[in-house]
Amino acid sequence: MNKISFVDKIFIAGANGMAGSAIVRTLKKYGYGKNKYAGQILTPSRKELNLLNKEEVNKWMRINQPDVVIIAAAKVGGIHANDKFSADFLLENLKIELNLIESSFLNNVRRLLFLGSSCIYPKDCPQPIKEEYLLTGKLEPTNEAYAIAKIAGIKLCESLRKQYKFDAICLMPTNLYGPGDNYHPTNSHVLPSLIRKFIEANDNSGIVKCWGTGEPLREFMHVDDLGDACLFALEKWDLNCKSAPKDINGDTLSFLNVGTGKDISIKELTSLIAEILEYKGKIIWDKNKPNGTKRKLLDVTKINDLGWKSNINLKEGLKRTILSYKEEISKKTLRSF
Repeated sequence: MNKISFVDKIFIAGANGMAGSAIVRTLKKYGYGKNKYAGQILTPSRKELNLLNKEEVNKWMRINQPDVVIIAAAKVGGIHANDKFSADFLLENLKIELNLIESSFLNNVRRLLFLGSSCIYPKDCPQPIKEEYLLTGKLEPTNEAYAIAKIAGIKLCESLRKQYKFDAICLMPTNLYGPGDNYHPTNSHVLPSLIRKFIEANDNSGIVKCWGTGEPLREFMHVDDLGDACLFALEKWDLNCKSAPKDINGDTLSFLNVGTGKDISIKELTSLIAEILEYKGKIIWDKNKPNGTKRKLLDVTKINDLGWKSNINLKEGLKRTILSYKEEISKKTLRSF
């Protein structure tokens, strides 16, 4: 029996972002929010609901009374943005999650899903990374503020469940990519940054400058896979079930890793993007720029054992993403005339 139903009012915080919009697509694909079932998908914009304002969030929750809340809202960015604006990342992400989680609890939300990130784990923990490795070592300094905020969200959900039986679950996705990503020249993550650089180099200079050595290994998952994982977890993951995933001590886990279980070096990734775009120019590595964590591969055994697995391979996902970005560029060009 599913833990959510078609008659539920489902609120997706951050519905206009990359992860949130993928979750909305998945919910609609499988029949949620249809008028014939009297269900609703609630996707207020930033103008309609300021998630940084506690009173505004509480008022909105009291009026709309959602049954299910999905927290995909967050201030995100790459190494440069996280390192330069660490106070903003910590403050804004803490406010967003605290406002939403507490308000959900106080307004009797039946089920809540909080999205964290693989950056919550220690910089030098064993690979692949198991859920049990949380808080066993120092974090990667370049995204420590963001990671601390996400850990706080996980622990708040865990504590509310333990003390008040609040049905809150958490998923820790690996590096995401896909339609709706941020392609800013300096504040984006590595994959969209590379896609933009290669497309611009094809059109202009024929030289792509990449950060670091290219040696770090990263795992990448298409955001539509995350959408599927979120719906699967909401429907099927019952923490009260005897077969629910446990940690090494036999205690029930309230957060699970979500990923492909496969990683690739940044250098190999650049080669794959170059191949798809038929790029023949130069690739230069700036070794004075930071690499970040050497490797960050998630152990996804527990969610796989529940019955969910990633379905979109990296090459196919990159082709879809590059196509969507080119379409986005074309629309912007047309609007400028």
